[in-house]
Amino acid sequence: MTTKFPANPFRSAFENHARPLVGIWSVLNSSNVVEGLSYSGFDWILIDNEHSPTDLGDTLDHLRALSASDIVPVVRLPWNDPVLIKKYLDIGAQTIMLPFVQTPQEAKAAVAAAMYPPDGKRGYALMHRASRYGRHSNYAEAAKDNVFIIVQLETPAALEHTEEIAKIDGIDAIFFGPGDLSATMGHRGNPAHAEVLNLICEKSKIVKALGKRTGVLAPGASAAEFFIEAGIDFVAAVTDGGLMFSASDSAARHFVSFAEGVVSKGAAKVATPANNTQ
Repeated sequence: MTTKFPANPFRSAFENHARPLVGIWSVLNSSNVVEGLSYSGFDWILIDNEHSPTDLGDTLDHLRALSASDIVPVVRLPWNDPVLIKKYLDIGAQTIMLPFVQTPQEAKAAVAAAMYPPDGKRGYALMHRASRYGRHSNYAEAAKDNVFIIVQLETPAALEHTEEIAKIDGIDAIFFGPGDLSATMGHRGNPAHAEVLNLICEKSKIVKALGKRTGVLAPGASAAEFFIEAGIDFVAAVTDGGLMFSASDSAARHFVSFAEGVVSKGAAKVATPANNTQ
């Protein structure tokens, strides 16, 4: 069966919005959570396979859970590895993020791993989820335009190669990692340090001038607004774990404090169950 293969949804989202795309970062490894979040109104969701327990099989479940909504899934792989790139693309990941890319050579290797010959070295198979289990017989031809490749630059050494990497054909976006970047800049534990934020914005301008997209995971609400105002193309404003644990901590503080206050006033009462009359 040959049908027109759909365009990459992340690429389409940029074309359909004049504003930066706002996303949420998922680390909780729950298909129920990502499915619920997909209806919150975010433009994209990052499925993290690097700093979470999420693996290939979990990602497949997440992608299936997200398929009914309009949110765009972005999958961060555990590492920039050709075997991993092939496997994640085969299960239907269309937009992939590759962590800790340090050099133009590593970026070129990522592109080669994601493209079929003659453009690259991706191993060919027909019967996988990405090709609708062989029903898209033109998948190999369409895959080049269907895949969106994001590389993460996370150290000052990597950022020195920003322009070279952004110029590579097949690299669609550069993603800046303020966590690792702050640590290597001497600001470990303070990813929102002004020096870190300003360096990211400086390098983002270089990338955007070359016609490529830029993204970032914001270390807090103020940083998210800062990056959006600075024109970063896609910003992960929050994480699912951060939202849940913040709400959980707040609820615990409130109700424990309330219970202690009741006792201190001598107003605590033991509820008496209502009589059960038959």
